[in-house]
Amino acid sequence: MDCCCSLLKLRAVTIFRKLMQFFSRIDPNRLQFFEYESISFYCEGFHGPTEWRVMKKIPLNTTRWATSKGFLNIKVAFESHSGEYWCENGEGERSNSVNITVTAGDVILESPAVPVMEQQTITLRCRKKVTSDSLAADFYKDGHFSETGYTSQITIHNVSKSNEGLYKCKISGFRRASPESRLAVTAHVTPTPVETTPQGGQESSPHPPYPGSIQLSILLPVISSFLCVAVLLSVVGLLCCRKHRVFH
Repeated sequence: MDCCCSLLKLRAVTIFRKLMQFFSRIDPNRLQFFEYESISFYCEGFHGPTEWRVMKKIPLNTTRWATSKGFLNIKVAFESHSGEYWCENGEGERSNSVNITVTAGDVILESPAVPVMEQQTITLRCRKKVTSDSLAADFYKDGHFSETGYTSQITIHNVSKSNEGLYKCKISGFRRASPESRLAVTAHVTPTPVETTPQGGQESSPHPPYPGSIQLSILLPVISSFLCVAVLLSVVGLLCCRKHRVFH
């Protein structure tokens, strides 16, 4: 019974730590922006004794508070807003960082701002500043030609670690390509069932795996799912431990 309680508590802690790895939310959900567009950063779902704030790296390898709260809205973005952003609290705990690029050019690459999970399907789009017409675009990964998207986009099915890297795109008729942005891929995580042996000695069947897949391209469902699982495991662990104490 003690082993059961310990496993449940460890599982809850592990899930919460995985949640803490990712920047909460960026709106729109991409890494590249044209000048004069708006960008919003959110540090939501993080917990601790001190408040979480949006941080930005500035020259000379120093940092500063980008805002005094867990929300930052850049209403009119300029190239000077490009850089590394993350969430951090007063105790030095921090999320993974994201690198935002604001360009005065004519083309940007639209790719997920947060890491995507293996086995997901994602779309990369080559977007023009002036017109909404869909033109053929060449996509490059780590400096090498990858493929052509004849409607200005490509779809990557069943994403794996091999798809991770630096991407950019170039539209026919435009002199300059988009800036490069990194596509990050995380391992597909399926909660491992916990097997318990009742007092009667009969083996109980393992819990079924958590249904469905987690969409990291939209971070709010990820936060909700992780928190629900963590809370559920904590409650079950407390009930398990209380039952153990009653029998003693």
